[in-house]
Amino acid sequence: MLKILMFIFLIQIVYVTAYTLRTILTLKGQKYVASAISIVEVVIYVMGLNLVLKYLDQPLSLTVYAIGYGLGILLGSWIEEKIALGYITVKVISDVPNQRLAEVLRDKGYGVTSWLGQGRDGDRIVMEILAKRKNQDSLYKTILSVDPKAFVIMVEPREFHGGFWTKAIKR
Repeated sequence: MLKILMFIFLIQIVYVTAYTLRTILTLKGQKYVASAISIVEVVIYVMGLNLVLKYLDQPLSLTVYAIGYGLGILLGSWIEEKIALGYITVKVISDVPNQRLAEVLRDKGYGVTSWLGQGRDGDRIVMEILAKRKNQDSLYKTILSVDPKAFVIMVEPREFHGGFWTKAIKR
């Protein structure tokens, strides 16, 4: 019975990891990769469910199935974080009214659009930066190393049109 429980556990982790990755890829517009993953996912799902249903009289098999599900979500999320697909848009508002931060970011290869804004307490530099998600931590650390009090917002854009980045993204 231990071998069967281990198999249920492993098959569930693999299935839910694939499910999690497929869902994330679908949300990021990677429909063809998501579709390919779903083919494998459904085969694994049916095998795992069939096995659990055969041993439904064993409560431990259902418990192992549920634990594998939870760990599969964690593993799938972890994998997606590591491959860091897609892009982020970062808005930075700095109360230091100079172009130093924008220049530092441009020197590091980031595309930065900046403009002067008005805050409650005076002038602000507002910057919009598009970067690959895998560079998110490095970008964030660079911003804070130049302006530790900067206001930073990061979001994931879904579509792009125009600008010099569009050509690089579509390659």
